[in-house]
Amino acid sequence: MTDAQATQALMEQLAAAVEVGRGGDRGAARDQLEALWADVGEDAFGRCTVAHYLADLQETTEDELDWDLRALRASEELTGEHAGLQVEAFQPSLQLNLADDYRRLSRTDEARHHLRLARERLAVLGSDAYDDLIRGAVDRVGEALDSGSTEPLPTNPSTVG
Repeated sequence: MTDAQATQALMEQLAAAVEVGRGGDRGAARDQLEALWADVGEDAFGRCTVAHYLADLQETTEDELDWDLRALRASEELTGEHAGLQVEAFQPSLQLNLADDYRRLSRTDEARHHLRLARERLAVLGSDAYDDLIRGAVDRVGEALDSGSTEPLPTNPSTVG
């Protein structure tokens, strides 16, 4: 199997697991993604994407933070392009997730740090619906942080799929 085929297969499995979660069975979706996590091994792209989605299915903010940090660490191993995607375009969403996690954990300084990093990286985004979603989420997390809110936002700011 080529790298492109492996990436395509991974993305299809991710999409299927995300749909299970959207259908209301977060536990089954989490189990599917944890199995994918084991399968991707040392592949940084696989670790980044699986951890990114797995974070949203956690029961606690602390566990979500752990998975978001795994996604960020894996992304730091990526450069240039992977499967036609500019990996630097992952950074706004990854930093946004961390900002929101830290905000909900009342770790304001860390939240502001990651929100600043997310804002600095917005310029790499294009102008499609996903990019607009991330920009809007950065604004919502910033507003929640400024207001002192630690409550989850009505929709998870990092949910993109």
